[in-house]
Amino acid sequence: MKILLVSTQDYIHHPIPSRHHYIFEELAERHEVHVAHFHVSRGETRPTRLIVEEATQFPLQSPLFHYTLNTPYHYLVFNNLLRDKGFDAVVAAHVLAGSAVIRAAKRYEVPLVFDLKDWFPDSAAAYFKNRLMQGLVRRTVWEITKRNLADSDRITTVSPSLVEKLGRLGFTAGLITNGVDTGLFRPMSGDTARAELGIGADEFVIGFSGSVERWYAIDNMIRALPELIRCHPRTRLLVIGGSLFTDYRHELENLARDLGVTDRVIFTGTKPYHELPRYIACMDVCTIPLSPPQWGDIALPNKFFEYSACGKPIVMRPIPDVARIGGPNLFVYKTQEEYIAQIRSLMKNPRTFSINLEKYSWKEKACQFEDLLQSLV
Repeated sequence: MKILLVSTQDYIHHPIPSRHHYIFEELAERHEVHVAHFHVSRGETRPTRLIVEEATQFPLQSPLFHYTLNTPYHYLVFNNLLRDKGFDAVVAAHVLAGSAVIRAAKRYEVPLVFDLKDWFPDSAAAYFKNRLMQGLVRRTVWEITKRNLADSDRITTVSPSLVEKLGRLGFTAGLITNGVDTGLFRPMSGDTARAELGIGADEFVIGFSGSVERWYAIDNMIRALPELIRCHPRTRLLVIGGSLFTDYRHELENLARDLGVTDRVIFTGTKPYHELPRYIACMDVCTIPLSPPQWGDIALPNKFFEYSACGKPIVMRPIPDVARIGGPNLFVYKTQEEYIAQIRSLMKNPRTFSINLEKYSWKEKACQFEDLLQSLV
């Protein structure tokens, strides 16, 4: 097959890979896969098996301005690509650029799958603090997304709850969950990473790996540190990842300073993906502090699979679709007091786990996507 992917981010410069990287790099081993390039990020160029199609006229770093001002160019680029290159199928996952490629796909009768990898109205609004702006963005993004879904030949999404949510809104969606590279993420020693970060063998490390953005309540984890340090004086909080488009990390650093725990919090910034397992290995407990609650109702985050594949206990906010999969390594909290209690329990009784996640491997997810595309073609 010859496939065009229109992902949600700068495919070759974004520092954090998405499900599309894992799935379509695998598919590119046996199909010709092209990807639209939105030059938003300024990270190092990511190696790829995909054929990159430039889709940027104005390389602005603000996602709002970038995608809005490049919209006319997207309509031109996607029209020309689908007219001239003979694609068998299109996978779209973008809001504005998705509208442009859907229009071209319908014109040239190319089957199109829309992959809703999270709830776009809320994820787009989360970048803004002003409530009026959040409301405006949420309504606008939903109207565009609703039209994109209606005009697509098939819809896929990442969690059973999001399938159900779309069903209540009148859309039928298939489920292809997120997954994990089971060859990369596995139990291993964290001694080397601890030494590199200046963490002693007797220190208890609470860890988080992911985007340092406001949809994760890392601030509450910092607020809990003084009490946890009273229980275990050698407690550290390790945050692997960086803020992409907000100043959330700066806020967290200020909060740690105000609480007098700066020396107990380590921010590493973004690390190469292939290095994440060794940093997860030096954590005694991993966290998924997902916030606000409505996100938990539809989420099935990658980090659940990655932490589990590494054999780590996970302390997390309620996430129903994670609970459906289950596992002996899950410890749920609803309040700050419950979070502290769960961490204190693991301090007293540290443990690791052996969990088989082969059916959630990215190879398996790529096969599921391949079957769907072949059924359309």
